Amino acid sequence: MSTRTTKSICRVALVVFALILWSSAGTASAAALDSFAGLEGTIDIAGGTAHIPVMTDAAKNIMTFNPKIRITVEGGGSGIGVQKVGEGLVSIGNTGRALSEEEIAKYGLKSYPFALDGVAVIIHPDNPLSGLAAEQIRDIFSGKITNWKEVGGKDGAIHLFTRDEASGTREVFWEKLLKKGPIATGANVVASNGAMKSAVAQDKDAIGYAGIGHVDQTVKAVVLDGVAPSQENAMNGSYPVVRKLYMNTRGEPSKLVKAFIDYILSPEGVAIITKSGYLPLK
Repeated sequence: MSTRTTKSICRVALVVFALILWSSAGTASAAALDSFAGLEGTIDIAGGTAHIPVMTDAAKNIMTFNPKIRITVEGGGSGIGVQKVGEGLVSIGNTGRALSEEEIAKYGLKSYPFALDGVAVIIHPDNPLSGLAAEQIRDIFSGKITNWKEVGGKDGAIHLFTRDEASGTREVFWEKLLKKGPIATGANVVASNGAMKSAVAQDKDAIGYAGIGHVDQTVKAVVLDGVAPSQENAMNGSYPVVRKLYMNTRGEPSKLVKAFIDYILSPEGVAIITKSGYLPLK
């Protein structure tokens, strides 16, 4: 057999193999969406802002597959998610924390955890600091330390940013890193992970916190007690400031809402979760 013939056979084999892979991927994707065939209606989602990338991508896939389904996604924070789903204003209320016993009893809520996310302390990329001790961070957020030079940085007043008390990100940060210590009353309050990232990215003296999944080149994630705030370290337990992301419904979900929840937990949903920077729960 000639070399040219052998190369032609190899090219054909590669093309066939690629087509098989493409076909298999399409079949898997279609299978994940099959449960939406023949369904119609609206799913309204609100709550934790960390959830938005996952919910939005899933919604686009589902509505493309079945245009008779309409899905809306908005933020507001974990507290808003609980309130709105509890009062029947949305189908799914997202939280970046576990529900309290009082919330479950008051509204009859059911929880569906789907991802793990770490919460990172963030500073401006031009800040020369790369790491802080947990005790230093607690002193900064309590207002005890007010100048960057006190923690080895340049001379400049620290501009403190935090979230409102309805935020699941704030609750995890406050409980696990601040040990339920005080947050200075003069701290600037922002409404979401996205708003936090934007605020810190625009202020060279700022410090705040956000879900690791939201960290990009516009901000710098602070190494905590020598441990990098990565999702891998969050999963293996070496990074301590972690939380689960939850979808919550009032009572048993409808068939359409159940299909959405199952889609988030499916292999295709896992791919969306991973792409969004979070770790899918096993």
